[in-house]
Amino acid sequence: MMDALQFNGDMTPKAQNLTSLIGSRICHDLISPIGAISNGMELLSLSGAMAGPELALIEDSVAQANARIRFFRLAFGIADAAPVTEAEVVEILRGYAGGARVSLGFHVTGAQPRNEVRLVFLAILCLETALPFGGKITVHREADHWHISGISDRVQSSTPAWRALLSGQLPEEITPGTVQFVLLPEGAGDLGRMLTVDKATDGITIRF
Repeated sequence: MMDALQFNGDMTPKAQNLTSLIGSRICHDLISPIGAISNGMELLSLSGAMAGPELALIEDSVAQANARIRFFRLAFGIADAAPVTEAEVVEILRGYAGGARVSLGFHVTGAQPRNEVRLVFLAILCLETALPFGGKITVHREADHWHISGISDRVQSSTPAWRALLSGQLPEEITPGTVQFVLLPEGAGDLGRMLTVDKATDGITIRF
C-alpha cells in the first residue's frame, strides 16, 4: 500500500531554522569535549597508566557518544546543498549502528547533498522506532529518488507518530523521541519532494 503524504505542519521557516541552529549548536559544543576525552583515553592507554576492561568500556562509550553526536548533528542541524562524501556518511552510519539492534546498510555511491542526507538520517530515526526488536535498515538511491527501507519479523507502525506520518498531520503529542516525524515531512516539503510510505507485513519503505 502506497500512501502519498502532503504534510500540513504549522512550523514557520523561521522556527524551523531556529530549531536547526539549536541542534547544530548543541552538537558543535559537545563534539569538542568528547573528542578531548577520547584523546585523553588514548594517551592513558599508550602510557599504560590505565588498562583493562574498565578502559575498554569507557573507550567504547566515548566512541558511541561521538558517533551519535555526528549523526544527530547532520540529522537535526543546519543543512544546505553542500556535498557530503560517501566515506563520511558510511563512517557516521557505521559508528551510529555500532552495538545497536538495527543494522544499517548504505548502498549509494559518490558524494550527496547534505540536505538530502539529512532527510535520510531522519527517515532512519523514524524507521528505528518501528523496529524495536531489531532488524535491518537499507538506503538506496535510484536516479533522484531515495529509498530507505526497514525490515524485521516484528514491525510496529501503529503508534500515534506513525499514524500521523501516514496521514500527513502533526502528531497530537510531540516528544523528544518522535520529533523526527515532524522534521522529515517538513524537510521533504522544503526540497520540493513528495514523501511516500510503502507498508508491507515485514517492513516499511520511505521514499522521497
